Amino acid sequence: MRLRKKIDSLPSFAVRTNQHPAMPLEIQILQNISSQNSGAFTVKLSGSLDTATAPELEREIEPVMGRCGKDLMFDLAGLKFISSAGLRVFSMVRKQLKERGGQASFINMQPQITEVFAIIQALPGVSVFASEAEFDAYLATRQKMVADNQ
Repeated sequence: MRLRKKIDSLPSFAVRTNQHPAMPLEIQILQNISSQNSGAFTVKLSGSLDTATAPELEREIEPVMGRCGKDLMFDLAGLKFISSAGLRVFSMVRKQLKERGGQASFINMQPQITEVFAIIQALPGVSVFASEAEFDAYLATRQKMVADNQ
């Protein structure tokens, strides 16, 4: 049995966004307290991770990065939308953990979020889009197509 506790010093919160006013980002940070994985953290995200909400996630993740050891898990079951700003946060976390010999893991992704991860894996190492806005528009369109086909 896996035991978890909510970290009181790192409360969940909601941020209103201009891009998706009905979809704030809610963050819950849980610490595994079982003896096998003591110190492991799970970050549960719900709503929209975009330009308006990514900075708050960065602020919430910063103290966790100092305490999480090598690995951090993101539970994306409630995440409905992600933009390039959200991907940058994940990339930053992944880079820091990789430097420690660890990794960021992502579980319970919605189909439209899985599609974004597939797109990122398929892109070559060169810039394909003229701007961040163009890339965000492309990601939004792809996610909407996947979400509408459900």
